[in-house]
Amino acid sequence: MSALPDVTVTVIVYNDADRLPRAVASLREQTHANIEIIISDDCSTDHTPEVARQLESEDRRVRYLRLPVNSGGCSAPRNRAMEIARAPYLMFLDSDDELPPRAVELLLEAHREREIDFAMGQVERVRVDTGKRTLWMPDLVAERRTVEGIDAEPRLLFEHLSTSKMYTKDFLDRHELRFPEGIHYEDQLFSAQAYCLARAFTIVPEPVYRWYIEPFAAAGAASISNQRHKISNVRDRIHVQTLIDEFLVSSGHAGLREDKDYKFLKHDFRMYAGDLPFRDEDWIRSFAGAVVPYLESVSPAALARLPRAERVVIQLLRDGRLADAQIAARGMGHGVAPRETVTDETGRVYWGARVPVTEQTKGELDLSDEELVTRPFTTAHFRHEITSVTAGAPGTLDLTVRTYDPGRQLAVGPHVAALHIAPGGRRHTERFRLDVVGPGVYEGSVRLDLSAAELPLQGFSGVRHPILELEQDRQRNTGLLLAPLEFTPLTTVLRPRFGVPHRVTVEPEGRNSGRLQVRWAPVGAVVKALRPVKRRAGALRKLALR
Repeated sequence: MSALPDVTVTVIVYNDADRLPRAVASLREQTHANIEIIISDDCSTDHTPEVARQLESEDRRVRYLRLPVNSGGCSAPRNRAMEIARAPYLMFLDSDDELPPRAVELLLEAHREREIDFAMGQVERVRVDTGKRTLWMPDLVAERRTVEGIDAEPRLLFEHLSTSKMYTKDFLDRHELRFPEGIHYEDQLFSAQAYCLARAFTIVPEPVYRWYIEPFAAAGAASISNQRHKISNVRDRIHVQTLIDEFLVSSGHAGLREDKDYKFLKHDFRMYAGDLPFRDEDWIRSFAGAVVPYLESVSPAALARLPRAERVVIQLLRDGRLADAQIAARGMGHGVAPRETVTDETGRVYWGARVPVTEQTKGELDLSDEELVTRPFTTAHFRHEITSVTAGAPGTLDLTVRTYDPGRQLAVGPHVAALHIAPGGRRHTERFRLDVVGPGVYEGSVRLDLSAAELPLQGFSGVRHPILELEQDRQRNTGLLLAPLEFTPLTTVLRPRFGVPHRVTVEPEGRNSGRLQVRWAPVGAVVKALRPVKRRAGALRKLALR
């Protein structure tokens, strides 16, 4: 091994003694071994110092740096480590994450192929609660290429993580590029600056970072990105956007403003908007107070690139129609219709019950292009809301369903609807009648008997969302079923005559549109006995497919 390391990887940590060894182990196991590992401790108050010193004693590549005062963020521990880093290339790792084994090798190889300022790769996201693995922004990093400046591919602004990249220390020092201290969402500003200052950077289409997501972490332990329930979190994100805007102008990249604003609207704002149905009135009022002034500065061209449903939510917030914004937010991304629409004297169709007054509101709430009246029945937009949920016999639910038809696609009169749910791939259907209760509004009651749903012999563990199907003139239309957001989850244990007992929970989804959600979980000793049978059956299926 040479006297100097090829790459310095900084692991920032604060009160995370339990997970720190996993992060450091992922570095010690790198296929490229000539690295320096700096554990940069933001003045932890748990037993992190003892753990860090033990790791330092086990491997001479590990150095422990402890800040004298807690900074409250990620920037200071990263910056202090950069001051003592000995390698010509730098990477960053959070203590609750990992680097895949070839991460350093892959990115360093990209640097050695040609002169670039940084190399970046794929980020693998792992849900801690389910183990599910997905890629972060996969379309942006699917192809190996070298980009000659961010102006060539401004859509890469969506990939704003600093941890998925390996930088040359010379590049960072030459531009005095450091993480902004005293603010959150420092990655967004740092990455925007790096993109704008870099002459060239290479994209490697392989995972170089493993990001563990804990969506249900306790509020005090949740990462900054999982603290959207705090208004201070909203203000922090807006503040960083203003700093990025100022940098774009000062660095001569003002032409990127539309793309940067589109990223903000489509990613940052969209996350908060998706939570609106689950927030109370005071929170939404504070949210609007924080975000609406910034929305007024957003590029109109960026706004025009959004789907209509998202533009409606933004305009309702701008107009102070906060309750309406909550209703509209439940339809984003799902083709869910508004409860009602209104038509003006020119035939233009608008979201809501009244014709907008200002030209701006008219333009944003105009649904004429959605063709609610003329689109084919199979793709027609309806809105199905459960207005009441009552528990009956074990596993039985009585639901009252209201269907809104703002495009008047349904013939006036009663209709037969079907409620479908398919645990374990086996569809269970309950049919019921929808009666007219008002212009374009239908309502009916249905008993959902989950005990009658057929499950696989080995049981079923998972979540399913019932869908509602309408039929007219031999054409079918299916849509999601919105749950009341307030009802208390209902749990029971179903014990069939044959097969595995299951714990079944019915609840609102708790995120996005808030669909009705049913969870199945096998229970009892028989589950352990059937697991080997399930594994053998899976192995036989794989052999049959070869």
